[in-house]
Amino acid sequence: MIQVARCVISVIAIAVALCSATGAISETRYRIASFSEFSGWPRDNHRAAFDVFKSTCIDFDGPDWQALCAMAHEYPVESARAFFELFFRPVLIEDGKKALFTGYFEPELTGSRQRSARYRYPIYREPPESKQTGIWLTRRQILTSGVMEGRGLEIAWVDDPVELFFLQIQGSGRIRLPNGNVIRVGYGGANGHTYRSIGTELVRRGVFNIHQVSAEVIRNWVRSNPVAGSELLMHNPSYVFFREVRGVSSKNGPLGAMNRSITPMRSIAVDPAYTPLGAPVWVEKTGDQPLHRLMIAQDTGSAIKGSQRADIFFGPGDKAGKEAGKLRDPGRMFVLLPIQRAYALLSEDI
Repeated sequence: MIQVARCVISVIAIAVALCSATGAISETRYRIASFSEFSGWPRDNHRAAFDVFKSTCIDFDGPDWQALCAMAHEYPVESARAFFELFFRPVLIEDGKKALFTGYFEPELTGSRQRSARYRYPIYREPPESKQTGIWLTRRQILTSGVMEGRGLEIAWVDDPVELFFLQIQGSGRIRLPNGNVIRVGYGGANGHTYRSIGTELVRRGVFNIHQVSAEVIRNWVRSNPVAGSELLMHNPSYVFFREVRGVSSKNGPLGAMNRSITPMRSIAVDPAYTPLGAPVWVEKTGDQPLHRLMIAQDTGSAIKGSQRADIFFGPGDKAGKEAGKLRDPGRMFVLLPIQRAYALLSEDI
């Protein structure tokens, strides 16, 4: 009975700790798992995940996370697996929604600092009035009302409105200028409207079946149907603003939500209402190309909502974009939490 009581209280402890830390709703279910449950855990490259974890853990506020981060920077890298097994406990967090893994990448667009007949689609900084309100104008209103014009909010102009739309979905990217120089842009705010998938809308209209939809398919359809395609983009009222990112080496990935460079196939975007940013996450993705890997929650996204929802970062460029665009698989993910946090409410006399 003592062991049963300990298990029950540990689950309650995690539920309370996580709800307090992330704001997750009370109906969410939590289960402490064992590393022995993870298929492929012994074969993973724990050192790669360990290096990524150390790159962002310094931004944690909690004393337990800070202590683990300090320890990680003194811990021998060859014992990375032992570090995770000794100081963390994996937690399965379920909110009643099916698990879904998708992919994202860092796109590269062609653009200019000056507007021209070719480069006429602006990448905007966020205006002050958008920052002051929870919900501002819709995508359609921003692009058709003239509210953004003549205010010096343009970072650059690009030559393709479809690629600009997908840049907003990705949240960061590179703009290659006519002289060969590159501008890097990152997420700079949003208008507060809920993201609506244009792929899902195409399925609803009967244009495609769900298994046919990918980023490349959507791009081709919009370009082949310019009038209907332009209207389709307005179906998503969410609009993302950008900021110019300076001082980041071209060898490093874009900045994630923690303002640190993210790493291909080791960084994921999550819903911070359930998964603390910076936490290690064990991913078990099924589908045609199963993936079992320890990753780090370093980013967020307007379409990433739910405890079992994650976006896997594939890297920069068209090849990464094609791979990321095809990904839409089920599976499950476990958040690795410090033992102290998981068992914070355990009574010493049990």
